[in-house]
Amino acid sequence: MKEFIKNVGATVVGIFVFTILVGAIGMMSLVGMVASGSSAKDVADNTVFVINLEGQLQERSVDNPFSQYLGGAASTIGLDDLLDGIKKAKENDKIKGIYIEAGAFAPDSYASLQAVRKALVDFKKSGKWIVAYGDIYTQATYYVASVADKVYLNPSGQIDWHGLASQTMFLKDALAKFGVQMQVVKVGAYKSATEMFTGDKMSDANREQVTAFLGGIWQNVCQDVAKSRKVSVEQLNQYADNFITFAEPKSYVGMKLVDGLLYHDQLKDEVKKLMKLGKDDDISTIGLAGIMNVPGGKEEGDEIAVYYAYGDIVDGASGALSQSENVIDGTKVSKDLEDLADDDDVKAVVIRINSGGGSAYASEQMWRAIQLVKAKKPVVVSMGGMAASGGYYMSCSANWIVAEPTTLTGSIGIFGMFPDMSGLVTQKLGVKFDEVKTNKNSAFGTMARPFSEEEMAYLSSYISRGYSLFRQRVADGRHMSVDAVEKVAQGHVWVGQDALKIKLVDQLGGLDDAVAKAAKLAKLDEYYTASYPGKEDWLDQFTSAMSSGSYIDNQMRLAMGEYYSTFMLLKDINKQSAIQARIPYMVNIK
Repeated sequence: MKEFIKNVGATVVGIFVFTILVGAIGMMSLVGMVASGSSAKDVADNTVFVINLEGQLQERSVDNPFSQYLGGAASTIGLDDLLDGIKKAKENDKIKGIYIEAGAFAPDSYASLQAVRKALVDFKKSGKWIVAYGDIYTQATYYVASVADKVYLNPSGQIDWHGLASQTMFLKDALAKFGVQMQVVKVGAYKSATEMFTGDKMSDANREQVTAFLGGIWQNVCQDVAKSRKVSVEQLNQYADNFITFAEPKSYVGMKLVDGLLYHDQLKDEVKKLMKLGKDDDISTIGLAGIMNVPGGKEEGDEIAVYYAYGDIVDGASGALSQSENVIDGTKVSKDLEDLADDDDVKAVVIRINSGGGSAYASEQMWRAIQLVKAKKPVVVSMGGMAASGGYYMSCSANWIVAEPTTLTGSIGIFGMFPDMSGLVTQKLGVKFDEVKTNKNSAFGTMARPFSEEEMAYLSSYISRGYSLFRQRVADGRHMSVDAVEKVAQGHVWVGQDALKIKLVDQLGGLDDAVAKAAKLAKLDEYYTASYPGKEDWLDQFTSAMSSGSYIDNQMRLAMGEYYSTFMLLKDINKQSAIQARIPYMVNIK
């Protein structure tokens, strides 16, 4: 028996030591992966920069090798990296052109695509070429690829070109089956975020604004493609109406949407001709990950901080709809901005905002933080795909606001939404309540019943005060009267090009334009940019990747696809602030 226990003990110790060794080796391998990816890379002569439009496009990249190693994350492309990569390719004499390959691409907005497209147009000013190829072009990838000098398609390929649509999901009847209804107080005829919980179709006001911003985005898409492909906007609309997605591939050549039909191996010969290489010569290429490790830019002169704020606005990270969501945590952002205000090396601050809003309270705190920065140095806001409602709240006090033509912005309004689960608890589950109270409103917010008419009046007064404050913040920041703000408020969502006309933004353009304006306001001759907040180091990435919640959340996202966001919204609705300044929870543009 003694011998048996000794053998078992030795086996257990052996397994334990083996586990530690394997873990240590795995850790060293992963650290090696991270370290190897951070080393600078030289560019060979006659190199092609390859842009693979694959995965999700968002404001900043989330290159977490640990998460990818564990199979827990879909690939992401950071808009910041992609724009920087295109700029480096333009300035590097060894890079002769760009090859765009269309894949399964999921951009966060057409405003982001427009920013990429403008960067590619700027690249062509260097005299270098761009070639695009796809087996299948989605509408989003074709919008980007159409800027190329030559656009090629697989002989059995397809171009999806159908126009834009937005569908709203309505959950009122589904919630009623569980005995749940939403009690809503809102200010703003166009404030439509609550409709999915209280109605079964779009209100007339919401239909009006969605029609307007969809039309504005589509107008920009068609105008850009028409200019590049030498076809008219009318023709492009006719193609969409005729649903050319299922057209014969060779007909796309006649439509001037592509320059030829080629297989992938034939494309290499076309690129070699542009490179003046022989058929047996190899093509030197560099991808996005590689070009990010190529030295570029300068760090001379004064620093302009570029602070990235994207995702839902929340009172704390726990308010995110999922553990893997990017959020704008009001407390953290306010502290970060305070640090930038106090940093004498930072001469101006550009805040890059991509958010449909969220917590009204957090938005007010960040408004205050931006005011404090503005008292010491210029603040310029660069709007991404969205800077609406709470996103506009925090923007409105900046010295200058720059938006893309297709940015969704405005939505100056506020609402309160309170789930009434008394039907679920008392009727479905059979729970009974009784109470004793000392004062008239001691039981305010009880699960036993919905709000009374008097309680709703209290809430309505509170929401109205919040709307008045929001409106005043805009009036002060934009140097407008409250009455003038009211005419463009009421929760109305505007595209950037329309927001410029009504003085909600100052300029149309991208991040580079915002940086240039910040430099001008700060009277800087020489300057460079530094990005904030800093990205996670490898240890934080490893800890995040090992989180079981993060892993499960990513697997659910992959499995549920487009239904994931709705599921998480219902699951975590109680985690969010009850008082919201936001556009609809899911802005669905297809």
